[in-house]
Amino acid sequence: MRSNVISEAEMVTVTRSTILDAPLEAVWEELRDFNGHDRWHPAVADSQIERGRDADRVGCIRKFHLEDGSELREQLLTLSDMETAFSYCLLETPIPLFNYVAHVRLVPVTDGDQTFWEWQSKFDTTTGKSDDMAALVGNDIYQAGFDAIRSHMGLT
Repeated sequence: MRSNVISEAEMVTVTRSTILDAPLEAVWEELRDFNGHDRWHPAVADSQIERGRDADRVGCIRKFHLEDGSELREQLLTLSDMETAFSYCLLETPIPLFNYVAHVRLVPVTDGDQTFWEWQSKFDTTTGKSDDMAALVGNDIYQAGFDAIRSHMGLT
């Protein structure tokens, strides 16, 4: 697991990746559900898709609460079963993440029937917050998500 963090002025890019000891189809089944992160991510308390839309419909918006009570809204921008990938953006968040767009991509690792998972985002933040926000996203969201999905899927 390697982290690349690039800061340019206020723009930040965070990339994390891991290999899961599970077939691509099984991992995709868990991650594909844009409204399913409350079942496995430790930071997410509850989640719902606004207006009763389907969780795999591009354009749907999920509103969720973190364990600390904070409310966030994210919109599904792309979803491709063929590429086992999706992207989303933050619409509302209580922390200084602006223009946040994230991409999740799964690729089969054929040696051992494993899955390579890459999670990347780009965002702007306020002056002096780049390192803090990059660490928060990379560690508390992405790395915590990797660890949690392993536990959720019984891969630990």
